[in-house]
Amino acid sequence: MLNKTTFTRWFFIIGSILIISLILWNTFVFFNQLKDDERNKMKVWAAAQEELQKLNTSENSVSETATVVIQSNNTTPMISYSHEADSYIERNIPENQISTDKKRQKLIKQFTSEYKPIEVYYEDQLLQTIYYGNSPLINKLKYYPAVLILIILLIFLALYLFYQTSKSAEQNRLWAGMAKETAHQIGTPLSSLVGWTEILKEENVNQEYVTEIEKDVDRLKTITERFSKIGSVPKLEKTDLVVETKTSFDYLKRRSSKLIQFELNSPNEEVPVMLNPQLFGWTVENLVKNGIDAMKGKGTITISIEKNTKKAYVRISDTGKGISKRNHKKVFVPGYTTKKRGWGLGLSLAKRIIGTYHNGKIHVLNSNPGKGTTMEIVLRLEN
Repeated sequence: MLNKTTFTRWFFIIGSILIISLILWNTFVFFNQLKDDERNKMKVWAAAQEELQKLNTSENSVSETATVVIQSNNTTPMISYSHEADSYIERNIPENQISTDKKRQKLIKQFTSEYKPIEVYYEDQLLQTIYYGNSPLINKLKYYPAVLILIILLIFLALYLFYQTSKSAEQNRLWAGMAKETAHQIGTPLSSLVGWTEILKEENVNQEYVTEIEKDVDRLKTITERFSKIGSVPKLEKTDLVVETKTSFDYLKRRSSKLIQFELNSPNEEVPVMLNPQLFGWTVENLVKNGIDAMKGKGTITISIEKNTKKAYVRISDTGKGISKRNHKKVFVPGYTTKKRGWGLGLSLAKRIIGTYHNGKIHVLNSNPGKGTTMEIVLRLEN
């Protein structure tokens, strides 16, 4: 059974379609009625023209009536061709549309497509052929359905965008809440670990073990701070991009399999950018871990740092299975993943961190199935 939200949505969609259909149908009927009225009016006008051909005195009163009928039609554009004089007479048509014979013939062709020309006879002799087209009112009405549909589509688009924005904002609040709660939950056992580390220092324990434990405890603190920053605007500070990238690089290198080869190419000079070190480190780690997963634990990770006069570039390459071109943008969509396990949030978080918080860009620079992937982070250089 349909739930209330789904039922309301379908009711709204079907109701809208029915209303649009009724409006279009009534517009179509009204349009055809106007065209019929236009043709009937022209038949009367043509009959008046025929009456004017009768010049005998007994029909003067009829001729006066016909003259009034002819002069009263000041809306229908028409071209009357006199077969006897081989000449044209135009009415209700702007001068620029009939300034040349070529334009006149083009207009005659258009009129013929709109209405069948009316022929005027006198004593079985063809005197005139009248070509006429839609009046300005009919021409305006002709485009009314298209304008109406466009307006309705724009309304639907506005409603859809509003719905998507509201849904996205609600999801963002949900993820931010979950992240902050995770940070809070990690905080309790983390405090306990710090206490146990202090106790181990006083015991007869290999201090190298304690040092490594302390490093992991510090790492957990960093992760907790990262999660706690989600949903709030992080503080950016002028930072050397080379130093921060090397920090993440060294950490990942120490804690990755020996089957993974790490290479770092960076300039010897400082590359100053505005960064939040913790969130930037998170981004680099996500990209590297995705590369390791794509290589199935064996291959080469290369991190390159370059700069020009305005931008700084961090490129992270792997030798994994690659990404097909049609999925280059999809990989940043929340929930998209090709792995059997995982939430598909790593790259979407990276995009948010770089794009929203650092005013930078992150994208797939190049990738092909079976040939590896290169992700690129672009940040503004600070002088």
